[in-house]
Amino acid sequence: MRKTALYSRSPSPARVPPDAPATPATVDARVGESAPASPPPLAASGAARRWPRWRRPSLSDPRTLWAAIGVLSLLLIVTLMLALRPGARAITQNDINAAVLHTLEKTTLPSPATKAAEAIRGSVVRVMGFRKDKKGGEDIEHGVGTGVVIVDKGVILTNLHVVQEADTIKVMFADGLEATASIIGAQPENDLAVLQAHKIPDDLIAATMRSTHDLAPGDQVVAVGFPFGIGPSFSAGVVSGLKRVFRSPEGRQQLNNLIQFDAAANPGNSGGPLVTMDGQVVGIVTAILNPTSARTFIGIGFAVPIENAAAAVGLHPF
Repeated sequence: MRKTALYSRSPSPARVPPDAPATPATVDARVGESAPASPPPLAASGAARRWPRWRRPSLSDPRTLWAAIGVLSLLLIVTLMLALRPGARAITQNDINAAVLHTLEKTTLPSPATKAAEAIRGSVVRVMGFRKDKKGGEDIEHGVGTGVVIVDKGVILTNLHVVQEADTIKVMFADGLEATASIIGAQPENDLAVLQAHKIPDDLIAATMRSTHDLAPGDQVVAVGFPFGIGPSFSAGVVSGLKRVFRSPEGRQQLNNLIQFDAAANPGNSGGPLVTMDGQVVGIVTAILNPTSARTFIGIGFAVPIENAAAAVGLHPF
């Protein structure tokens, strides 16, 4: 819609008879300028006064003609320069190889263990068990372990021995959110427990699990957890063996079909994921072998294959 004008042209002045008396100057309220009492005399020819027009360029004007010639000459020079420019040399495979080699020499690439750590970091949780103080009634931390999110609704795998004697279970996610959790499943023969967190982060990511059918001694792995409550911590090593058997120091339990690895693990790593270099979970860290009473890592750790862990939560086997 066309806007209404905020101002308009002054109406054409009325002709005043020659014998009319002169009137004093008046003020035009719209523009605030003084206007003569009588209009200026018309041209002798009697034609109406015209508004000025913009002057149009014409080739008959020498200045316009020389400007056009200059622009055309510049365009011709640029065209000739582009046409006479020698063609670029074709890129060969040797050129590509040299460029890649130069980049590799000048760029520090992340290690495979770093990639694995970044892939699994958001799915690792700290698991804390609390027991009621019989005298004061306060919650006292009974133990610290590790868990891994396997379903993004807050389903977590950990070791049964981390939580089975706790009155209250709490988990802390990678973003710092802390929530209580309940045991919703257990597999005592493999020392596994399934937890359900009562509150979860909005962007919770579940870990990716991978079958162990093609896992072989010598494959690189990373053990993730909270050793002595410090973490999350990441340690790299290799698979030392498969189908191992472990008996608890008290002799009360025997675990079978375990993955043996040499990545460092200590108390607090229990329930944490054992992952491949692409960050996929192949096992749940369960035990370490130490014939002394120190019960610290001396080079041999064990993990329950993820197939067993998946069965504990009713997931389809690989």
